[in-house]
Amino acid sequence: MVLAQKIVSKAEGRLFRLSDITPSERAVELGPKVDKDPRLVELILRESTEIVRAIKGVLIVQHRLGFVMANAGIDASNVDDPDQVLLLPADPDDSARRLRARLKELAGVEVGVIINDSWGRAWRMGTTSAAIGASGLPGLIDMRGQPDMNGRILRVTEIGHADEIASAASLLMGQAAEGRPVVIVRGLGRPDRDGNAAELVRPKHMDLFR
Repeated sequence: MVLAQKIVSKAEGRLFRLSDITPSERAVELGPKVDKDPRLVELILRESTEIVRAIKGVLIVQHRLGFVMANAGIDASNVDDPDQVLLLPADPDDSARRLRARLKELAGVEVGVIINDSWGRAWRMGTTSAAIGASGLPGLIDMRGQPDMNGRILRVTEIGHADEIASAASLLMGQAAEGRPVVIVRGLGRPDRDGNAAELVRPKHMDLFR
């Protein structure tokens, strides 16, 4: 089961009013540089551990969960109140684990749960979806050491399993006014290993783009 980040964040009370936010000196200084409301910048800074890029109209940060993303994943799309913005769940992997446990309690079935979100990509145009939370399936599948169809041993292949499912579900969810925040995936062979989305985060020392 794939759930849109927004409904999870809303259910967990991650809506914040900009009118309640007092921007820090750093946010006030950075706001005009990136052409963003300093109150929004303040929330972005609170959710981040590092600024990766800051130019006109763009603020790329490392989220406290390790994700490198625009605006720490904070946005106002599909939020009714123009004074409010929506943050990512505090711990999306934990959210997925709790959702999975509750689904088993209610329905008596074991399912994998993914929370997905729309992401831009540094080296390609267009938005796709990625897994920011996962439970009941591996986030990453390591194929290294296995043979390809010609018997050659794979040396670097690791599959972003949860990301591929998240992106496929996004084709049905849409990214605007479709109003379809949950997708059930059937017929997909599920590897036995449990995992999470955190394992998809590339360590900084392996990030050649930084």
